[in-house]
Amino acid sequence: MDFTGKKLIVIVGPTAAGKTALAIQVAKHVHAEIISADSRQIYRELTIGTAKPNEAELREVPHHFIDSHSIADDYDAARFGEEALLKIYSLFERYDYVVVCGGSGLYIKALLEGFDDIPEVPDELRDQLIEEFENKGMLWLQNRMRELDPEHFKKIDQKNPMRLMRALEVKLATGKSISEFQKQTTKELPFKVIRIGVEVERARLYERIDKRMDDMIAQGLFEEAKGLYAYRHKNALQTVGYQEIFGFIDGQYDREEAVRLLKRNSRRYAKRQLTWFKRDEQIRWFKPDDVSSMMEYIQNS
Repeated sequence: MDFTGKKLIVIVGPTAAGKTALAIQVAKHVHAEIISADSRQIYRELTIGTAKPNEAELREVPHHFIDSHSIADDYDAARFGEEALLKIYSLFERYDYVVVCGGSGLYIKALLEGFDDIPEVPDELRDQLIEEFENKGMLWLQNRMRELDPEHFKKIDQKNPMRLMRALEVKLATGKSISEFQKQTTKELPFKVIRIGVEVERARLYERIDKRMDDMIAQGLFEEAKGLYAYRHKNALQTVGYQEIFGFIDGQYDREEAVRLLKRNSRRYAKRQLTWFKRDEQIRWFKPDDVSSMMEYIQNS
């Protein structure tokens, strides 16, 4: 199939910036469907804490990669990149546009650039690392990673034990940093990619994040997290919005402190998202309510 004239609109930005509503507006305007590039919204067991589109929003425009997998599945950015690209090719058979929307930078990178295959790691090595982490704790894991792969340690999410263990097991198994297996050049895609960033003034963004968290709590976030407590070591739950409540359940602090941490860590996550996306010079930034300028940019790209 000839993909000349086909356009992939990629809408990125921090949490609570208004990406979902904007993506729906854009998709309806250009007659397209939406690919969700969110590393947590794919899991059907996670609902309140992932701020998925609601039922009314899902009825407005078809979405893909929402509730598509279980937290029991082994799933990562590389697999998403492959599956999402296949879905995009399929949609381009019916549409001239496809919209991608999400704040997971690694998922966007996997889709647009891809990763090299990372070698298989022996199960016994993985089991040994998990056992050591459980016995020695997070500080040991961070120090071990810093010692063996200091450059990658600077770039990785240092509070995510799954990411740390994955990088560490690759280093121990191959002698190479996991970053060496990531593609250094952008793959050539046979269609036009239009990258749009959604930007909100920092103080206003933080207000929106705090309000969203209050709304999530009112909707039952604590109860949802309690129902997922047995799965707290799964990679899908190594994320802001659940870990803070697990700490409360474990008796590490009271509910008031858990709420404070939920809001603070969500703000910090948004800051990290912005830092990631601001490095991409191909992204054109817009305010979420500046739809007319955005559509003009899309049509002229």
